[in-house]
Amino acid sequence: MAIEEPKYSVLEKTPPFELRSYAPMILAEAQTEGSLDEASSQGFRLIAGYIFGQNQVSEKIAMTVPVAVEEQAPKSAKIAMTAPVNIESNAGKWTVSFVMPSEYTMESLPKPLNPRVQLRQIPAVKRAVIMFTGFNSENKVAEKTLELEEWMRSKNLQAVGVPRFARYNPPWSIPFMRRNEIMIDIRD
Repeated sequence: MAIEEPKYSVLEKTPPFELRSYAPMILAEAQTEGSLDEASSQGFRLIAGYIFGQNQVSEKIAMTVPVAVEEQAPKSAKIAMTAPVNIESNAGKWTVSFVMPSEYTMESLPKPLNPRVQLRQIPAVKRAVIMFTGFNSENKVAEKTLELEEWMRSKNLQAVGVPRFARYNPPWSIPFMRRNEIMIDIRD
């Protein structure tokens, strides 16, 4: 059974890197704390509860991919592209999100019962992406993020916001079959 992914077009491809243009989308997201794995697991459970019926109309919502995790940036700080990514910075605070199926609008999505789950509309956006397979430790995520930032510098692409780690497969997937990505929104 096919699982819906966000709609995008590839503007440039230099494997394992891509520059993509994403259509507008709606996210269900939750704020979590802890290590990357702890935060990811906690956020997944919160949002899964929402899509499995913990909403005002007890409606089940189709699962989509990827499940994305991003570190919460301090509200007043600018993120320098040249700085290395420290996965443990900002006291281990994370935002975990699922993209909602494209059939929904903000008005038609049922409201979450859990106040920790929020819905947010994202406008069309361009993203630089690096794809990789295998297990995803915090060190591997940091390493791949640095590779993506180096590629972005070589293309004169300016980051907007923080790196986002995206998982496309369930945890029991065979490691070499897993699709993982680091995504960074870029200035248009």
